[in-house]
Amino acid sequence: MPGQLTYAVGMRPDPGPAAAGPTESSGFTDDELSTWSGLATVLEWLPVLLDAQLQQDADLTHFEFGVLFALEDAPDRTLRMSVLAGYANSTLTRLSRAVTRLERRRWVQRAVDPLDGRYTLATLTDLGHDKVAEATPGHVATVRRLVLEPLTKAQHAHLRAITRRVLSAAGDGNSWRPPNG
Repeated sequence: MPGQLTYAVGMRPDPGPAAAGPTESSGFTDDELSTWSGLATVLEWLPVLLDAQLQQDADLTHFEFGVLFALEDAPDRTLRMSVLAGYANSTLTRLSRAVTRLERRRWVQRAVDPLDGRYTLATLTDLGHDKVAEATPGHVATVRRLVLEPLTKAQHAHLRAITRRVLSAAGDGNSWRPPNG
C-alpha cells in the first residue's frame, strides 16, 4: 500500500484522547473526525486498488466484475437490468454502458423480458461465466490481503455489523447480499 493513508480534507495527526466538542476547522469532534477520516480514506483508496488488480489480471473494472458476479449468482444467471442496477447502486444509464462493453466481449446478453416486455433482461453467457471463474481468484486474494487478513475473526463480525448499520442509515434498498448473508 503506497504511503500512509490520510484524509485530505481537515485531517490532522491523531490528537490522542478525543476532545469533547467540535473542532473549529472541521465541525467534527476529534473522535468523529478520526473515525470519519479513516472510513473516507478507505472509501477512496480501496476502489482504486480493487480496480487496478482486476484491470491488470482480468481486463475488468470492479464495477464490471460486480455486474458479472451478480449475474453468476442469479437464477439462470439472469436478472432484470433494473434489479441489477439496484444491486450495483447504479443508474440504468451507467449500467447500460457497462453491459454494452460486456456484450461486446460476449460475456453478457440482453433480451426483452418475455414475461413483461417493458423490462430488459441481462444474462451471463458461458464466456462470461468463464470470465468470472478466471477473475475471481485474484479478486478474492486482493480482498483477503487488503481487508480480511488484517482483521481478526471478531473484527470481521464487527465490520459486518458496522456496514449493515451504515447501509441501513443510507437506505440500502436493493443492495446485493450474498446468499447466506
